[in-house]
Amino acid sequence: MSIKHTSLHAIAALCLGGIAGITAAEPSAARQQELIHLVRQDCGSCHGMTLKGGLGPALLPANLADKPPEGLAATIYYGRPGTAMPPWKQFMSEAEAAWIVEKLMSEFPK
Repeated sequence: MSIKHTSLHAIAALCLGGIAGITAAEPSAARQQELIHLVRQDCGSCHGMTLKGGLGPALLPANLADKPPEGLAATIYYGRPGTAMPPWKQFMSEAEAAWIVEKLMSEFPK
């Protein structure tokens, strides 16, 4: 991991106020379905419909295992300036971004 990449994770985690520590309730079943659809359709347009990669990297548990969850959640929430990764904060809360990461790191629901 490059210094620039590590710094981006650290800055993003600070911006989120330590998203890993968010203990908000799990999204409702209906909201979970909306978030699953968003990931499969919107994220899938770059990361592949099966999340195996495309324009963006694969989002499978094996590919994410060495990444800090708070950095991944920050990437979802704030995007990555200067890349094709947009911020999704207008579509979800910080807790929902953390929930998505939790699911991506285990096995994302169908």
